[in-house]
Formats: sequence, C-alpha cells, structure tokens
Amino acid sequence: MEFTIECRPIATMNYHEAQVNDYSQWKPHHERGEHNFDRLYPELKDNGAYSEWAWGLSRIIDGLEQLGAEKTKIDVKRIGVSGCSYAGKMSLFCGAFDERVALTIAQEPGGGGAASWRYNCHVDSVENLDRTDYHWFLESMREKFHGDSVFLMPYDHHELVTMICPRALLVLGNTDYRWLADESAYVSLNAARKVWEKLGIADRMGYSINGGHPHCLLPESQYPEVEAFIDKFLLNKTDIDTKDIRIAPQEFKEKIDLKKWIE
Repeated sequence: MEFTIECRPIATMNYHEAQVNDYSQWKPHHERGEHNFDRLYPELKDNGAYSEWAWGLSRIIDGLEQLGAEKTKIDVKRIGVSGCSYAGKMSLFCGAFDERVALTIAQEPGGGGAASWRYNCHVDSVENLDRTDYHWFLESMREKFHGDSVFLMPYDHHELVTMICPRALLVLGNTDYRWLADESAYVSLNAARKVWEKLGIADRMGYSINGGHPHCLLPESQYPEVEAFIDKFLLNKTDIDTKDIRIAPQEFKEKIDLKKWIE
C-alpha cells in the first residue's frame, strides 16, 4: 500500500513469516510438527499456520517494545497490520490475537479469512471448509465439521473478526474472483459489526467490496477508504469520518437476507 504510506509519517516492515512456519502451497516446505514454532511448542503443532504466524507478529511487537521508541522511532500504540489473500487471512489472525495492533486492514482474505464457513458450505467455486488448505487451519476441523457438519461448529469467522473489537478493522473485497467468497464475507462482516455498533464505536469497523481490478492490486476506487482508516487510526486525525464505510455491491444487498444469518 505504498500509495497511501509514502507521503505519510509511517514506517513499514515486511514480516517474513517463514521464520515461524515456512508452509507454502508453491515452494518446498516443512510439514506439521517440523516448523520452527512447532519445535518450540510441539503440543500445539495441530493449530495451523495462521495462529503460528500471528504468534510471530506478536514477537516482533515485543521486540519493538523492548527496544523502545527512542531507538525505533515507532509508536507501539499505533501499530497496523495488513496483507492480501493468504496474508489477508494472516492479518486478521494477527489483529485478533494481539491487542496491541491498533489497525487491521485485510485485503481480499477469502475463505477462512472474514468469510463464514457456514455460508460457504454449499456455494460452488469458493474456498469452503471442505476445500481449504489444512496446513493453514486446525487439523481436526476437517474430521469434525466436514459437509453438513459445518453447522455444528461452535464458532465461525464472524467471531474471529469480532476479536479485533474495540480496535479498528477495514476489510477489502474483490468480486471478480468468486473463490474469495465475498458474499460470505458480507454476511460475516455485518454480523461482526453488530458488536462495534453495540459499543457505540461503529466508525472503527468498515468494509469495501467491489470489482474491476486484479487480485491484490488495490484499485484507486478503494484508496479513500484505506487512507481514511490509516489517517484516523494510525495518525490520530480526529476530523476523519469512517462510520459509513460499508461499501458492497447492490446485488449483495438485494440477494442476501442478513436476518436469516444474523438474527
């Protein structure tokens, strides 16, 4: 997101998650129990890569705190995390599991990100619970909640999203790629947003779902939403209004009965 950051007083760091868990769909990798994290915590090897990667991000923040702002020039009360696609999922887990993350921006996180497993269950061509990469997630989910058993899950990803509350969250979608399951994310995000609304802080949670652009290439049409959340929640600009950033295709609003899923 250099377009938003290069002209702002924000430092950036690329998180090389392979130091924690080097799983990759496309490159040589270790298996469960063989990753660096697993060697530290062998009893947690079935947790999946996302929880391990979130642990790694927390250790980076630990390091920044230990070094102190005088050395790092970083305000650890204004930490943001962002990523796209599999890294969009990662950013959600990082924001959910560390309360020191002030702003999470998850770009096109797809199934297992903001999207609901339940909603995805019988939707073709999306990453649902029976068609996902189990290196990423808890191994036992495949055994216990496959097929119609998904409705027996005691949790779903609207709860992952809600764990970020009361801190700030912006989720970006891309309708050009059906496998990203943006319809499901729309349901999940609206369910999660109820918590921010209940606490009177709905301005801290928003989403922007559109199409017409390649995967992970943020279009100019979404610049305003991203810039607004960065300016307000990282740079502490008080004159920014984010309470109405809930952008989705009209088709979603007409087609999807939110009450069926939320109430």
